[in-house]
Amino acid sequence: MSKHLDVLIIGAGLSGVGAAAHLRRNCPQKTFSILESRSSMGGTWDLFRYPGIRSDSDMFTLGYSFKPWTSEKSIADGASILNYIKETAREYGITEHITYGMRVVRVEWSSVQARWTVIAIREGSNEECVYTCNFLMGCTGYYNYEAGYTPEFPGVEKFKGEVVHPQKWTDDIQYKGKRVVIIGSGATAVTLLPAMCGQAEHVTMLQRSPSYVASVPEKDHISIGLRKVLPEKLVYKLARARNVGVQLGVYRLSKQRPKAVRRLLLMAAKSQLGSDFDMTHFSPRYNPWDERLCAVPNGDLFKVLKEKQASVVTDHIESFTEQGIRLKSGKVLKADLVVTATGLDMQIFGGVKPVVDGCPVKVGESLIYKGSLVSGMPNFSMTFGYTNSSWTLKADLIAEYCCRLINYMDKHGIPYCVPEARRDDFSDAPFLDLQSGYVARARHLLPRQGNSGPWKVVQSYLRDTAVIRFSKGNEPGLRFAKSAPRKKPITAILGLG
Repeated sequence: MSKHLDVLIIGAGLSGVGAAAHLRRNCPQKTFSILESRSSMGGTWDLFRYPGIRSDSDMFTLGYSFKPWTSEKSIADGASILNYIKETAREYGITEHITYGMRVVRVEWSSVQARWTVIAIREGSNEECVYTCNFLMGCTGYYNYEAGYTPEFPGVEKFKGEVVHPQKWTDDIQYKGKRVVIIGSGATAVTLLPAMCGQAEHVTMLQRSPSYVASVPEKDHISIGLRKVLPEKLVYKLARARNVGVQLGVYRLSKQRPKAVRRLLLMAAKSQLGSDFDMTHFSPRYNPWDERLCAVPNGDLFKVLKEKQASVVTDHIESFTEQGIRLKSGKVLKADLVVTATGLDMQIFGGVKPVVDGCPVKVGESLIYKGSLVSGMPNFSMTFGYTNSSWTLKADLIAEYCCRLINYMDKHGIPYCVPEARRDDFSDAPFLDLQSGYVARARHLLPRQGNSGPWKVVQSYLRDTAVIRFSKGNEPGLRFAKSAPRKKPITAILGLG
């Protein structure tokens, strides 16, 4: 089969559904489809099923700019977030535009035709499906959906219990009455630990090094009160603005006064853990926001640790044994179930390597333009959220920007545009400013950022709002192709007729 569309979106997760909704709102005349490799929408929020799965950002900023989050809980569970995505898809008539089980294997751009050709394989039948489009939006997330990152653990084959990565969690995994060891110290680990307490005999979080953990309110009581006297949309906008300000303020203060923020975070944790708790387990060697800060709703992690339902061990693994894990200190952790919350395997564009006019694009050598377009790739956008704030804040801005760009080209009869960087635009700065292991492992896969202007990635929603949301169409760094003389009307050239 083959099909042509104005816009093709790859990925039906939070970003992909959001991008489609923005197209509906801002480019209603455009045809579009979403290709999803899995059998259902939702991306991360449909894939992950481990105990306690929830957002690590408040839903007033993780939610879409155009659809208020109305639940009392601002830190929401995965099922509620998935339902929110599905509601959005229904409300904006997106559901019928999603084709599931479509694994994209090749994407090629032709400047002569001014279009992308996308080849996908239909799962189950292995049928090859060919799509062409004028604009391609990559909303595939940033990690490999097939498998997470798991280090090689010596002797793991000897272990008589069960080993599972959270990305592969299924409903039939039982942990009631069992001794559980969670390997890791990031957002997934601090979510799993309190969620498994109560059913498990004991839960131990085994970490190589500590992370900063902060307690945040599960409910936004200010918004709950304001809903009694103000319209829902206004309450949502106020909460969104307030939380953006708080996130940005904490991040800036962490960068400007890291020692002061460190003291505050450790004092807050100690006040909840008790004076007799060994704070070395929550005292990282790095500064706040060198890696992403972990948030726990209402301090649930600290509560189960204080109540001795769970424990934290900071050590390195020497090897697995039949009954558990032997540490380099000589201590042995007995376990029936080991959960390897050891991180993600980063992957860009779903692992597909783009080709432009017959030449493979080396994405790791490209520059990112306004945090969304990739140098050398015409009519293409990549959605990647913030490291210091909610993902959707940036995803919304990128989708809005693409819609304005599409409308600008349509208005002026331009078939395509491509970001073109000059030699002096390049820098050695990485795309992401985090020291996390999963980022370091994938640095060569990510596009680079430049040293100034639209090529520089700024982790600031307020600044991006000014630079991206209020940007004009024809700007430095973008080359707009000239329409070739044709007998056909411009609507036909752009796939409208």
